[in-house]
Amino acid sequence: MMHLIFTKKWFRAALIRAVRTIAQTAIATIGTSVVMSDVNWVAVASASLLAGILSILTSLAGLPEVKDE
Repeated sequence: MMHLIFTKKWFRAALIRAVRTIAQTAIATIGTSVVMSDVNWVAVASASLLAGILSILTSLAGLPEVKDE
């Protein structure tokens, strides 16, 4: 299993997951504001970046799309 981590395929899959997670977190965080002028952009960026980092770290446990061939 360890030989599947840090391959080109793994990096691509992990990056795609992280970008999706960042976008979902940003949308959810922005959605908590009543109007766009109330959006705390620092909080949105911070939460989104943290979610992306956590996604990469979670990917270390394995990605189903990166299988032993």
